[in-house]
Amino acid sequence: MSGRNPSLTPPADAAAPVRHPDAPAPGELLGAHYEHCFGCGAGQAHGLHLEARAGDGVSVTAEFTVRTAHQGAPGLAHGGVLATALDETLGSLNWLLRVIAVTGRLETDYLLPVPVDTVLHLSAEVTAVAGRKIYSRAVGRIGGPEGPVAVRAEALFIEVKVDHFIENGRPEEIRAAMADPDQVRRARAFEVNP
Repeated sequence: MSGRNPSLTPPADAAAPVRHPDAPAPGELLGAHYEHCFGCGAGQAHGLHLEARAGDGVSVTAEFTVRTAHQGAPGLAHGGVLATALDETLGSLNWLLRVIAVTGRLETDYLLPVPVDTVLHLSAEVTAVAGRKIYSRAVGRIGGPEGPVAVRAEALFIEVKVDHFIENGRPEEIRAAMADPDQVRRARAFEVNP
């Protein structure tokens, strides 16, 4: 997979990723960054409700159960939903770097069908950092964390400032998130890919 797309290949002078000293501890559940996020938020009836945990180094693991609302072909997960699960998992990596970043490019390979009621076991890691660019990869397995790879992805995230969301988001959601009296929840609403 690596090297196929030049925009997903880190430059020769890219640095190894460094876990931020204040990052969640390995094994810690990251929780939803925003209640209405389709990937991780509890406020989305048909969302993925993906749960990610911090791993060692700059890695995470996650799981989500493919439900009837996630199907494309009868009884099988929609490819876009699987790409969303990979994107959400990859976006969670930014919590370990303690940066705000958005997806710049996501390249997904589909290797096996993923049936409804399947638990997709995801793992992701940052492979390199070059300036504002964060390079990462992820796999999704069926049948357990060591099961066969059903989907995989490589991604490029771009570090942004919170102004990116304030200037481009819908004003009513931005106002609601900014007005949240819980300072931690207010900050986390803008932590990962929208």
